[in-house]
Amino acid sequence: MLEQYVKKILTSRVYDVAVETPLQGARQLSERLGNQVLLKREDLQPVFSFKIRGAYNKLAQLSAEERARGVVTASAGNHAQGLALAAKTLGVSATIVMPKTTPEIKVEGVRSRGGKVVLHGDSFPEALAYSLKLVEEKGYVYIHPYDDPDTIAGQGTVAMEILRQHPGQLDAIFVPVGGGGLIAGIAAYVKYLRPEIKVIGVEPDDSNCLQQAMAYGERVVLQQVGLFADGVAVAQIGQHTFDICKDYVDEVITVSTDEICAAIKDIYDDTRSITEPAGALGVAGIKRYTEQYGVSGQTFVAIDSGANVNFDRLRHVAERAELGEGREAIIAVTIPEQPGS
Repeated sequence: MLEQYVKKILTSRVYDVAVETPLQGARQLSERLGNQVLLKREDLQPVFSFKIRGAYNKLAQLSAEERARGVVTASAGNHAQGLALAAKTLGVSATIVMPKTTPEIKVEGVRSRGGKVVLHGDSFPEALAYSLKLVEEKGYVYIHPYDDPDTIAGQGTVAMEILRQHPGQLDAIFVPVGGGGLIAGIAAYVKYLRPEIKVIGVEPDDSNCLQQAMAYGERVVLQQVGLFADGVAVAQIGQHTFDICKDYVDEVITVSTDEICAAIKDIYDDTRSITEPAGALGVAGIKRYTEQYGVSGQTFVAIDSGANVNFDRLRHVAERAELGEGREAIIAVTIPEQPGS
């Protein structure tokens, strides 16, 4: 299976529209943690997210007849923007079904790139169901945001770049996980060529669909999904992605909202760039891993997967970042009411 995916990755057509992003050292964070931390800057893609890779690669594989029918997808935002740009580049009509809870910056990002936006439901499963209904009614070709071999292969080009950019010691790659397309592509490529490198998934503790699936040995559906890291707000890991992850992902770490906010600040301190919550999961995972295992002198890569965050959320992020670093605490005190007080 890995060999087939590696061949797909090596022949992916992502560079018709995507760019090779830098692998940038995080000097301050590295000094604090006692480990070399490298950031794979996927937030610098044309749509500010790695998702352009998989979306374009999938569209590029479609026949002329399929392209003429138009495409549809369901997405919390970044895949939607990637597909919109990919479709515009290839001259394909794209309809994007997005949950009503999607940040406005991502909705506008899709519209500005030529995609037709349909807001439906409060969660990804509801948006997905409606997009599949449009497939039946309109004859569109459905482009899955993560659970498709061509999409997985497109995302796997991230790993191809990492190993080329850093051929020396590399102990682990920390990957944000939603539906699993990115980590599946990275795991397939890395474990085929450099099996000694750990591939570690990072999820919010209230959206841990891969961790739960790994624990039970099969895909599970989360009853509730946290929305703070909206880019990874997925209730069930993909089937194709889980087929890879269950055998080739070494570990899955979960982190809190406060830890995610602290990681956003860490990335800002080293790069002067603002990362979306899902995009900061890799750094949050490295910090948790370093603390949990007490490791030092190692080399880690964090996938900085996206930067599509609403500006008005930054105040909340800044406040919670202090809690995530343990520099502030919230204390609740109940004072009984007394007559005359």
